[in-house]
Amino acid sequence: MARQRISEKQITELISCLREIAYNLWWSWHPSAQQLFHELSPFFWEESTHNAVEVLDWISGQELKGRLQNPAFFKRVEAVCKKYRTYLDKKNTWAAKHAAALKGPIAYFSAELGLHESLRIYSGGLGILAGDHTKSASDLGIPFIAVTLFYRQGYFRQTVSNDGWQQEQYPAYDPAKLPIRPVMDKKGKRVFSTVEIDNATVAFCAWSVEVGRARVLLLDTDLPENEQRYRDLTAHVYGGDQANRIGQEVLLGIGGVRMLRAIGVKPHLFHMNEGHSAFLTLELLREQLHAKKGMEAAVRHVRRRCFFTTHTPVPAGHDRFDRSLMAWALTGFAESLGLTIDALMDFGRIQPGNADETFTMTVLALKMSRGANGVSALHGSVSRNMWKELFPGQPEDQIPIGSITNGIHTPGWAAHTASQFWTVRLGEQWIDKLHDPSLWKRVLSGATVTDEDLWGLRTILRRELVEAARRRLRESHVIAGGAPIGPRSFDNVLSPHALTIGFARRFATYKRAPLFFRDLEWALRILLDQDRPVQMVFAGKAHPRDDAGKQFIQQIVNISRRQDLFGKVVFLENYDINIARHIIAGADIWLNTPRRPMEASGTSGMKTIIHGGLQVSTMDGWWREGYDGMNGWKIGEDKNYESETAQDEADAGSLRHVIENEVIPLFFDRGADGIPHKWLKRVRHSIATLAPQYNTHRMVIEYAQKYYLTGS
Repeated sequence: MARQRISEKQITELISCLREIAYNLWWSWHPSAQQLFHELSPFFWEESTHNAVEVLDWISGQELKGRLQNPAFFKRVEAVCKKYRTYLDKKNTWAAKHAAALKGPIAYFSAELGLHESLRIYSGGLGILAGDHTKSASDLGIPFIAVTLFYRQGYFRQTVSNDGWQQEQYPAYDPAKLPIRPVMDKKGKRVFSTVEIDNATVAFCAWSVEVGRARVLLLDTDLPENEQRYRDLTAHVYGGDQANRIGQEVLLGIGGVRMLRAIGVKPHLFHMNEGHSAFLTLELLREQLHAKKGMEAAVRHVRRRCFFTTHTPVPAGHDRFDRSLMAWALTGFAESLGLTIDALMDFGRIQPGNADETFTMTVLALKMSRGANGVSALHGSVSRNMWKELFPGQPEDQIPIGSITNGIHTPGWAAHTASQFWTVRLGEQWIDKLHDPSLWKRVLSGATVTDEDLWGLRTILRRELVEAARRRLRESHVIAGGAPIGPRSFDNVLSPHALTIGFARRFATYKRAPLFFRDLEWALRILLDQDRPVQMVFAGKAHPRDDAGKQFIQQIVNISRRQDLFGKVVFLENYDINIARHIIAGADIWLNTPRRPMEASGTSGMKTIIHGGLQVSTMDGWWREGYDGMNGWKIGEDKNYESETAQDEADAGSLRHVIENEVIPLFFDRGADGIPHKWLKRVRHSIATLAPQYNTHRMVIEYAQKYYLTGS
């Protein structure tokens, strides 16, 4: 029978759909869509850091039409387009059933947003959490618009010098090559607004990013009418001095509200993700005062419309501005409220009128919100203690700071191999049911997923990590100038058979990256054992001004360059979402060593769960709640120590004991078939107990039920 001819109209419609999908990061958590862009140009897919827009720009219309003449490729593009349309048009979402009372979108403000490796507008866990929150809100059908800044030079590109010291580079973005579009009004004209900083009127525009059903606004001051210092406000994530920081926060908070008003968005609630955006409450207050409401009534109105999530468990981590800086940045704004700068300062002080107290963004957010939460049970407790002076006379356990433990957007972090694995074993709808415990209990039975299945998955994922690490090390070698490395070859770096320990996160000193090497003689004995091979993969960036964090990187890099450890310990440069995805998928053990209680929640280890990785972690953040004695291992005890030195010594000793006496023996205890069945029993229990709980679908539902839908 003759093959049915593919019409010009059909091809044109599919090309239009492909371009629409490229500008919607929905594709970033749907493997079938990613595969299309990869197949169009494997070279540019990798070269562009997996940027679908850039891939399509490199493919001519003539070539694209030719590719779509292939019936098999045509059908796959058609299927992805149908899946995309079905997703956007879905009516019976969780929100449609349970959150119909929302009177408008949730306006979610965050100083960084980690959506995808091709869009570097994030630095660490706060931004990744914000991106995952956005994706789950989309999946659940919650009306949602996020606001952040368009950092044209991102965080930074990391290289490591010959002596192991971190170097920072700031390549600029070309907006035309990104999945962003300028925000326009109904007449097709660019939307602009202004904020006032230091008696200057600073103009800004916005870019829009589509994330499934959700939307993200990126505020941008890089406009020719602005002075250079104001054009540079949106150059770097957390860049510059305190003047730059307060300028960014004025833009984010005050400017973000003004941009939402300019495009006609009327939020149901303003959700502040950390205190950086808290100036938005003052802009809302200004609106109410200009509407002739009295101060008390105006404050009550703002409180009903605002909610605050704090992520910082130590006082030094909260943004504080002295009076002179506040006067420099906000005197004009204070006057627009009919206030003196000292009266404005009192909104951010625990003790109003105390001239010696600085303005604290967290205090402003707590005072002007209807509710607040920490990001784990322990962090909620720490936060209530930290801010108890703001609530005099209230018992500490009744201070209105609750807790919702963070999660991860599971489909967005699932390696392609793992996503296919669970689709085959659990069905196409596993993503929609991932927060349902009954789905994951099927893993425990052994009937749906056998030990052979699980071990096969782990073997493939470990191999994929090994090969990704070798590629990245070669790239770094070339960037560094290709200095000779003698007889050693990157082809022999890491082994697909060794117990693989992963450590990838921001290199803040409290995360204690070198803890494994505190007793170097012990570490060498473990890592050089030929019979029970163990290897470690590290990645992470230190803040450009954090020399202590850079020293930790240098220490790890120098250890990795020891001749006896070459290929057994590696440090992968320029940590990003892509590198993280490989390490969390390939690691057998996820090592998490924060000094308690300084990890508010932590989410990196959650990403290993559906890949069959196990946790070895201190009892901090989410692991204090997740650990049940059989789904991983704990380091140290569930207590605070009298000093950092005492904690470091105790935790290092506990880590050594767990690794040598529990982890390694269990991993290498193999049956006659070569499979570690007892190890996999623990993996099964980890997946069944942790996967349905530590995801952002569960987290966002909690936000909706506890805070978004109450208190209006």
